[in-house]
Amino acid sequence: MRKVHPGAFVSETAWEKSNSGVGGGDDAVVLTVWKKSLLPNCHGFTVFDTNRGNLVFRVDNYIGGNKDHILLMDAAGTPLLTIRRKRLSLGDTWLVFEGEDESLKPLFTARKSVSILNNSNNKCLAHFLSSFGTGNMKKEVAYEIEGCYARRCCTFYSKNRRKVAEIKMKEGEAGGVAFGADIFRLIVQPEMDTALAMAFLIILDHMF
Repeated sequence: MRKVHPGAFVSETAWEKSNSGVGGGDDAVVLTVWKKSLLPNCHGFTVFDTNRGNLVFRVDNYIGGNKDHILLMDAAGTPLLTIRRKRLSLGDTWLVFEGEDESLKPLFTARKSVSILNNSNNKCLAHFLSSFGTGNMKKEVAYEIEGCYARRCCTFYSKNRRKVAEIKMKEGEAGGVAFGADIFRLIVQPEMDTALAMAFLIILDHMF
C-alpha cells in the first residue's frame, strides 16, 4: 500500500498505478499540460511526461457533450478518475470518483473558495476535502490550492502546509519565450499522486 493523500492509506488502484513509469521515484514529476484533445471535435487535455516525452494522461470530451462530467484517462484510454460537478449545491462544488463508478462515495469533494468580504489577500482558490474514513467521521480539508490559475501560477498544499504540487507557465529553451496559457507545466512532488494532481488541475480550469 502507498500513501496517496494526507493521513490515510488505501490499497493501490488503477489511478494510483498511473504514477508507474512517470518520474524517478523520489524526484518530482514534471508534466507538460496541453489544453487540447488529440481527437477531432473534442475539448480536453493532453498531458506528457516532460522528461521522457511519453503521453501520460488524456481528457477527451465531445464539444456537444456534458461539460460538468469529465473522465481522466491514462495514455491507453483506461479510466482513472471521474470528475463531476455536484448538482444543487451552494457555490461551485465538484466530486472526484475512482474510475467510472459514481455509485461509490467520492474520493474528494472540491469547493471553490469564496471570500465573503472580498478580501484581496485571500490567495486560496479551492479546498479539497477528503472523503476517506468510516462511520460518521467529518470530512476534513486534505489539500488547498493558492495562487492565480489564469496566470498558471498555483501551489498545491497538503493539510500540514507542505507544498506537494505546482502549476507554472512553460517557457521555451531559447530566449525564455512563454508558450501561452494553453501549454503549461504541472510539477508533482513524490508525496502526491500525479493523477490526483491532474484531476485537481482540471477542476481549477472549470472553476476559473
